[in-house]
Amino acid sequence: MADQMDPELVAQKLADLSQRAQREKGRRHARRPKKASDVVAQMFARKGYATPRANEQLRDAWSAAAGPALGKFCQASAVRQGVLEVIVANSMMAQELGFEKNRLLKAMQQALPDARIEGLRFKVGRLG
Repeated sequence: MADQMDPELVAQKLADLSQRAQREKGRRHARRPKKASDVVAQMFARKGYATPRANEQLRDAWSAAAGPALGKFCQASAVRQGVLEVIVANSMMAQELGFEKNRLLKAMQQALPDARIEGLRFKVGRLG
């Protein structure tokens, strides 16, 4: 009867075998051919080709948040590392927007929650 194995040892070996089978299944899945649509979608996301529509939404949300009085002197540029960059016509407008910064930030966060805007940066430049 010395040939019989301990039940705990058998359970451990079964668990190891199950884990090994799961790893192998994952490896086989990684080697499967990918759908062309998935590959193209990943490439578009990686290269940033989908950003023009996002930039249009960003500019529209900024125009609504700034209002017509301030909106004609500034425009949203891009979100970089959670900071919305806003191009302003001159330094006086940058200062004026600085006074409204908290209100504008809250309005942008409500308008575009997926953009995860955590701050605003005003830069003097040419409006497009």
